[in-house]
Amino acid sequence: MVVTGKGGVGKSTVALALGMKAAERGRRTIVCEVASQERISHAFQREVGFAETELQKNLYAISIDPDEAMREYVLLSLKVKAMRDLLFRSKLFTYLAAATPGLRELVTIGKVWELALDERKVKSGRPYDLVILDAPATGHGVGFLQTPKTFANVARVGPIATQAETLNRFITNHRKTGVAIVALPEEMPVNETASLERDLTRTVNVAVDQIFMNGLYPDRFTMDDQSSLSVGVENASGPAQDAIAAALAVGRRSHSQREQLARLEGMTRAPITTLPFLFKPELGAEELRELVAVIP
Repeated sequence: MVVTGKGGVGKSTVALALGMKAAERGRRTIVCEVASQERISHAFQREVGFAETELQKNLYAISIDPDEAMREYVLLSLKVKAMRDLLFRSKLFTYLAAATPGLRELVTIGKVWELALDERKVKSGRPYDLVILDAPATGHGVGFLQTPKTFANVARVGPIATQAETLNRFITNHRKTGVAIVALPEEMPVNETASLERDLTRTVNVAVDQIFMNGLYPDRFTMDDQSSLSVGVENASGPAQDAIAAALAVGRRSHSQREQLARLEGMTRAPITTLPFLFKPELGAEELRELVAVIP
């Protein structure tokens, strides 16, 4: 499962909550973060690196470092130790690997693919029932998922081309890989989500299976309540006026958010699940469990 969306919409939070939900249901699950985000480490107060780290029963995490992924790929590809050592010592190889556009993204996707195999290539690696990728935000997400196809078209022949074709088939296989988009109930994220769904389905040819509308305020007041609050704020004073004004602001925001939710429903095809706004200064494992409870 690839989780993506506009930056700042809570993509990493939703990815973790989905992982926790799957683990609760008995599925051996791993959540993969890229670009050294360290959000998993912060939420669970556990250091997560390139090693597969157990967070709780059935739930694991990994932070995919492209350099480590490249090293692992070479170790798995070259059977002769002397050749591997020579390659790792080569400054030219290091330079070319760093300078090749898209190579870091390719080996990152390659590691996700390896984690999803029924028969792992890594020695003593156990298979997972579900692999969740906390993918780059919208601006880079489409290009990130297109990387294998781009490499396959450019390389055409050779081991890199073969690997890229394998990864592209993996990403575009609708029975094995799906995408969840995370949005916020605001105009720009809604517009970007609709555009992202079109790009992913038409350009990348991946399946968008679910959209999560995150951060939805509770709908506490009817339109009649709103009218009463508007009258009340004019007649009150002091703390009472401040409290009514705050309630009125929350009600208006909730109403505006539901208008954006309706827009999203009209602009997209994938089913939409709403997630509540959590009124907490920071989100840790306990707060994530509140989201897990409302995910169907």
